[in-house]
Amino acid sequence: MADDADRTPRTGRATPDYLMPLWRAVAVFRVAALVYAAITVSEDFPHYRHPVGGWIVLGVMTIWTVIAVLRYPPGPRARLLPAIDLSLTGLCLISTAWIETPARLAAGAPPMTVMWMGAAVLVWAVAHGRRAGLFAGAAIAACNLAIHVPWAHYSIAQLTFAPGLLLLCGAAVGHLARLAVEAQTAIERGARVEAVARERERLARAVHDSVLQVLTRVARQGLAAGGEAAELGRLAGEQEAALRALIGTSTADLTEGVAGQTDLRVPITALGTAAVTVAAPATPVLMPAEVAHEISLAVRAALDNVQEHAGPEAHAWILIEDEPDAVTLTVRDDGPGFDPGRLEQAATLGRLGVAQSIVGRVRDLGGDATVQARPNEGTEAVLRIPRQSA
Repeated sequence: MADDADRTPRTGRATPDYLMPLWRAVAVFRVAALVYAAITVSEDFPHYRHPVGGWIVLGVMTIWTVIAVLRYPPGPRARLLPAIDLSLTGLCLISTAWIETPARLAAGAPPMTVMWMGAAVLVWAVAHGRRAGLFAGAAIAACNLAIHVPWAHYSIAQLTFAPGLLLLCGAAVGHLARLAVEAQTAIERGARVEAVARERERLARAVHDSVLQVLTRVARQGLAAGGEAAELGRLAGEQEAALRALIGTSTADLTEGVAGQTDLRVPITALGTAAVTVAAPATPVLMPAEVAHEISLAVRAALDNVQEHAGPEAHAWILIEDEPDAVTLTVRDDGPGFDPGRLEQAATLGRLGVAQSIVGRVRDLGGDATVQARPNEGTEAVLRIPRQSA
């Protein structure tokens, strides 16, 4: 009846534990409504057109109430139980047209089921969600309107009060059940993230106490020895930086795919090498996944420029600043820099690497980027992306 986002999740158990309070509330409502219906029938049966039929219908309602209290919530083998409940409730309601007199109905006499008919609507809302609750409410409302034909004998208030109440109950309880499902899903996701985070921290400690220390020592001694050992030390330093980037991020990267958020530190820290130092906040820098990807491409383009124009011996630094209203990334190198106006000249000549890959990409995200340099003083690119724009 409802789409996947409006349903309770399928589990191996008969029903999720977090929906049990709603099922108990439905059971209490059904019993209380049956007692009220019994009182109504005992007071009105002398006026019925078919008094015996009234007691029979009440007996059917009582038997079904006992069955429903014992069998709900429905297990995997009782998926038809809500459909049977709705059908039986509709038949009991329609029987009012045969048991009651038209004059009493026109005078405002309640149907045989009274409030008991609302239990089936609540069952559908809890079992299948808001749309199913509206469907069940509409079905029972149609049965209620059917017993009042011809409608000309009734006021608009008489015809719309019960149907409106049924639809409202179906929508409200279905929405409540959906909120319970979403809350439980969030709790379970948080538990999984916490479990993975603890395992990652355990592995990170083990790697740090063994592999990283060895790589650091090899890099230091190889560079000090020079010659072929220096190349080995350089490679060890790059592997150390890459490994630190892999294990140094927090568990916030696990949020990628959850509400479309990702930790910006993850793709940026992955750019770190022996020649590129990354400084990032200790807390996650959450951004929309697509925005984080575009920012990482802009930073990668800036690093490509460093390697191309500053040479392989140049060193670069990346700084991530997480502000309340924006995220700022600064890419700085110790290369030779360039003369003022060189970027404008390059753009005039059709060389649009900086203008498109860095500045243009950031502007498309609603931010701004500036590239400044002086001869022999290196180059600095500042990328600022407002959170609201992102």
